[in-house]
Amino acid sequence: MANGVWHTGYGIEINLSLPDLGHPYRPDLLREITARVSERDPQLLECLAHHDNRECLSESGGKSPWMFIRRGRVGGRRPLVASHLPLTHKATPQESAQHKATKERVVATAGRYGLDAEAEVPVANRRSVSDAVVTGPAGLRVGWEIQYHHLSPSSVHRRSVNAVENGITPLWVAKDRAASLIDRAPWARVDDMPWRDIADGKEMVIRGGYRHLEVWRCVPSSERHCLVSEGAGHCGAIHADWFVPALCLPERKPVLIEDLVLRSATGESVPVYVPSRGSGRAGRHMWVSAADRALWEEIVDEKTPLPTTPVEEDDDVITFAEQEIDRSCRAGETSWFASDARPPRDLAQPTGGFTLPRLPAPRPSDSTRITPVERAAASAALGCPPWELGLCAGCRQMMRRYGPNAAMYCNVCRATLNGR
Repeated sequence: MANGVWHTGYGIEINLSLPDLGHPYRPDLLREITARVSERDPQLLECLAHHDNRECLSESGGKSPWMFIRRGRVGGRRPLVASHLPLTHKATPQESAQHKATKERVVATAGRYGLDAEAEVPVANRRSVSDAVVTGPAGLRVGWEIQYHHLSPSSVHRRSVNAVENGITPLWVAKDRAASLIDRAPWARVDDMPWRDIADGKEMVIRGGYRHLEVWRCVPSSERHCLVSEGAGHCGAIHADWFVPALCLPERKPVLIEDLVLRSATGESVPVYVPSRGSGRAGRHMWVSAADRALWEEIVDEKTPLPTTPVEEDDDVITFAEQEIDRSCRAGETSWFASDARPPRDLAQPTGGFTLPRLPAPRPSDSTRITPVERAAASAALGCPPWELGLCAGCRQMMRRYGPNAAMYCNVCRATLNGR
């Protein structure tokens, strides 16, 4: 990897460590050199050593002196680096076998459920190909993308947008917690399993990418922490957040890949996008039940569509060290400018959630009006139908006031009264 490259079209030397690449009068230069190799002349970018008629380690090793540009990862920085073609990663035989076995398992599962399924489906005038497309009884089409090796965020976004524009819901499958596709599009993560186990039907659990909505009232008796108070405080409001099955209270059954094949095609499970609330991440993509998504949209009073334009995260921002160009060929030297390992993206953490404020205390001559959103959230948090909700006779907060096992006072007020 190098921090400089020769542009054969313009006949200029490019310094990748400078914000303007050393050519302030060419504002489109960055876009041009980072375009996919398939969309430009493969010999557009040349190793500086090869151009200067010095030894190019890649060419002397029987490989190419031509280069492509990508983002490295060094000490928390994201510099632009030039690497020799062909691309640095090709699927290993093991990855190819896993990919093929997973694709065939998705198609076979769909067939057992009576769903239409087809492998290697061209999308968007053959600009991309879905590994498998499963069609549900109502015509819902889900495009499964099995991606067991690294793919750039821009490629994930481009292929996802192509699918959506052609009436296909993308569903990306990864096996690595650090996969860049995670939270760039609807996704699911499975274990790194031998291809024979995948082909033989061994249980294949969705480890990440599928969540359940939990709604709870923030009182001392709650098993969950407050989302807004520090420490062990309780704010009395109603919180809602998304959790992986293992962190639900009580713990939910794990979702298997067969479950997701069926539910995604029938619309029982749907993708949802939750924008980030203050972190450096653009947002969270996840698969959820249709009922959970409907309740979430009612609680937050908005419907957030899947992003159709790339949303840049803090970790994606290019950094420029403004260094001198190193004109030596560094092909094959693993100790030179080696990229740090990609950090995990699937952390199974809550999203930050949403909080409904406490109901205002009514004036003596007034009554507190419960809005439909508050009623829906309270119904989910308290585990009772909406018509059994009412106001506590003491604090005037929502509680299960009517129906079987109802009471006039909430648990907090009853504890206060009993302590007098």
